[in-house]
Amino acid sequence: MLDAVTDLLACPQCGLGMDLDGSALLCESGHNFDVAKQGYVTLLTGAATRFTGDSADMIAARGDFLSAGHYDPIRDAVARACADTVSGDSPAPPRILEVGAGTGQYLATVLDALPGSRGIGLDVSKPAVRRIARSHPRVGAVLADVWRQLPVRSGSLSHVLSIFAPRNADETHRVLEPGGRLVVVTPTSEHLRELVALPGMVQVDDRKTERLGAALSGAFDRTARREVRFPMALPHPALALLAGMGPSAHHVTADRRAVLLADLPEPFPVTASVVVSVWTRRD
Repeated sequence: MLDAVTDLLACPQCGLGMDLDGSALLCESGHNFDVAKQGYVTLLTGAATRFTGDSADMIAARGDFLSAGHYDPIRDAVARACADTVSGDSPAPPRILEVGAGTGQYLATVLDALPGSRGIGLDVSKPAVRRIARSHPRVGAVLADVWRQLPVRSGSLSHVLSIFAPRNADETHRVLEPGGRLVVVTPTSEHLRELVALPGMVQVDDRKTERLGAALSGAFDRTARREVRFPMALPHPALALLAGMGPSAHHVTADRRAVLLADLPEPFPVTASVVVSVWTRRD
């Protein structure tokens, strides 16, 4: 809920702190942002974002796929990466932002692993933030664009998560406290290789990890890295969810995906292969 994280938020117009007053967030300068009936707040101002968020169908597919447990090894690895960086001497419980949070399920897994922690789930998709708002009692859902100034107070966070999502290195550095951690999940070239080999499906960029290091160098040091790789044997309904929740869904229609999947053996073997890396903020 928003009241769990209001003290971490910053006005997107003036950067000052925010207070929750009934069904609105107010900043110290008087800027006012209505809280939607679904529990999220829009902190996106100025011109409309040029990015297309995930559709309601994509968010629903991702939620169902994750709820079925197919990506539990990745969720567990993210939670462990965060838990391993939490010191018992820390003066405050973890304060976590997930950018491009989607369904909020990764963030919820981390919060469950860290007692007393609280989190902000940020996404540019309205269907996503509606779902994030009900993902966990210690999550506040915010509609915003990661490529603009994040509506978060400087130095207020212990962790930022980027799970198959874009990341703004400068803004991440600003909102993290000294020594704060950025936890990133990036696919390897082997991730979903059997699925993306089908005609029209979007291939994984094999230079993604290289570009990640280049983007973060100078502001962060990589302090941990773990490869997570496991086989999945997916029935056709789960395979359809997987095909419909990722970037291929923006390019291949549901009817076309159904045709592509119809003749595949069942269950169909698919490889999951990602890198979970931890980057520590330089002062």
